[in-house]
Amino acid sequence: MSDTSNKVDLKTEILASVVVFLVALPLCMGIAIASGVPPALGLVSGIIGGLVVGKIGGSPLQVSGPAAGLAVLVWQMIEKYGLSALGWVVIGMGVVQMISGAAKLGRWFRAVSPAVIQGMLAGIGVLIFSSQFHVMVDDSPRSSGIQNLLTIPEAIQKGLLPVDGSVHHLAATIGIIAIVTIIAWNKFKPEKLKAIPAPLVAVIVATACAGLMSLPVQYVEIPSNFVKGLNIPSFSDLGLFADPMFWGTIIGFSVVASAETLLCATAVDRMHDGARTKYDKELFAQGVGNTLCGMVGALPMTGVIVRSSANVEAGAKTNLSAIMHGAWLTLFVIFLPFVVGWIPVAALAAILVYTGYKLVNPKAIMALYREGKSEVFIYAATVVAIVATNLLLGVIIGFALALGKLLYNFLHLSIYKEINEEENKAVVELHGSATFIQLPRIADVLEQLPEKMDVTFKVGELAYVDHAILEQFTDWSVRHIGKVSLCWDDIGEHSPRMIYRNILAKRLGINSHASGAEGPINMQGQVPEQA
Repeated sequence: MSDTSNKVDLKTEILASVVVFLVALPLCMGIAIASGVPPALGLVSGIIGGLVVGKIGGSPLQVSGPAAGLAVLVWQMIEKYGLSALGWVVIGMGVVQMISGAAKLGRWFRAVSPAVIQGMLAGIGVLIFSSQFHVMVDDSPRSSGIQNLLTIPEAIQKGLLPVDGSVHHLAATIGIIAIVTIIAWNKFKPEKLKAIPAPLVAVIVATACAGLMSLPVQYVEIPSNFVKGLNIPSFSDLGLFADPMFWGTIIGFSVVASAETLLCATAVDRMHDGARTKYDKELFAQGVGNTLCGMVGALPMTGVIVRSSANVEAGAKTNLSAIMHGAWLTLFVIFLPFVVGWIPVAALAAILVYTGYKLVNPKAIMALYREGKSEVFIYAATVVAIVATNLLLGVIIGFALALGKLLYNFLHLSIYKEINEEENKAVVELHGSATFIQLPRIADVLEQLPEKMDVTFKVGELAYVDHAILEQFTDWSVRHIGKVSLCWDDIGEHSPRMIYRNILAKRLGINSHASGAEGPINMQGQVPEQA
C-alpha cells in the first residue's frame, strides 16, 4: 500500500461525512421507531458509532450505527422483558464482543453460508416490510411476523377507505409520497445533486406535504431535553441475569450483530483499494461502542452497509468521515432537535418499507440457484423460519441446514456401474466424496468386476478421495488383469478435483494428464492404457 493512499484530503472527508450524516439521520430515527423505542435512542447509537467506533475500529471506511437487522430482535426483546432491560442486553452483548475480539474470534463470525446470510437479510426484510407497512398507515404492528404479513390487506384497506373519521388514509398518502420520491430520485436525480441521498429527499418532501396541508397524522416525538430522553438501565433489572433465557438473548444479539458487522466490513473492503479490515480490532471496537450504548439505554449498533457504501461512494479514504458524521449528529440533536418533531412517522416507516423490500434481493436468489437447488432451499427455509419464529432461531435453523448439507456432501457417494460383457468393457462412474465410510460399497463394486475386463472410471464429479479409498484402489489394481482408464471432462489442471484425479491415477498405475495435454490421453480426458 502506497503512502499516498493514507493521506487525508480534508475537503473530501468533510463532504463524505456530510453525505453519511444525511443518510444516517432518517435511518437512525426510522430504525428506532421500527424497534419500538424513542427516536432519540437511535440517534445516540449513531453518535457513538461515529465518534467512538469510527475512531478505534478496524475497518476505516465502515460506518456503524443502529441497524435494521437488529430492529426485529430489539422489538421481540422489549415485548418479552420491557424497554428498561434494553440497556443491560446491549451492555452484555458489548462485553461478549470485546471478549470475542480480544480472543481473536473475529474471523470465525464470518464462517456463515452465503445462503444463510442472504436468507437472514431477506427474512429481516420481510419482517421490516410487514411491520412498517402498518406503521406507514399510522397503525400499530401486530405481535408476530406472520400476523403482520396476514394483516397487510387490512392495512391497505385502512389506507384506501377512511372509517369512523380515522386518518389512516392520510398517513398512507404521506407514506406513498415518500416511497415515490425515493424511486423517482434514484432514477432521475440531477448529476450535480447525486450526493444527496434519496431517503433524506423523501423525508423532506413528505414533511413539507404534511406541513403545508396541516395533516393530523402522527409525528415523531422527541423530548426538548435530550438527556431526559435517554433510557438509563436500572439496577433493579439486574435480577434478569439469573435467567438463562436472558443470557440466550444476549448471546443471540452478539452473534447476529457481530456476523452482520464483519460481513459488512468484508463487503466494504471490496468497494475500495485502501486499508483492509482488521476483524478482531473491529469486533472489539463494536463491543466498546455497544457497551457505551447500553449504559445510556440506546439501540445496539453494527457496521451498516447503506451508510458505509455511501461513505465509500462519496470518496472517503480514512475513518475521519465516519467520526465527523457522528459529530454532525451530535450538533443536530443539540441545536436542532425541534426539527425532528416536524417529521411524520409515516415518512420514516415508508423508508423502512422500501428498505425491507430491497433486502429481499431476487438477484441473490438467482445467484444461489446457479450454485444448486439445495442453496435455494436453505435460503427459503431460513426466511420462513425467521418470519415464523424469530431472527435468532431462524438463523440457527439455516445454519443447521447448511451444516447438514456439508455433512451430506462429505458423506454422500453415488456409484453407477455399467458392464458390457460382449465387448469385455465396464464403466464405473463416481459422484461425490469417496471416504472410508463408503469403503465397503466401493470394495463390493470393484470385486464384482471381472479380472480380465477393461474398466473405465468416470471421475469428473468426484470431489474428494481419502487415504483408505486410495489404498483400496491400489490393492484392487494390483490384482486386476484388464486395462484400467480414467475419464473426466472440463477439469482445470490445478483445481482440487484435478489433484484427486492425478492421485487416483497414480494409485491405479496410470499416466494422468489434463484434457488436451500431451501424453497418452485423448481430447475427452480419456487415458487409454495402463502405464
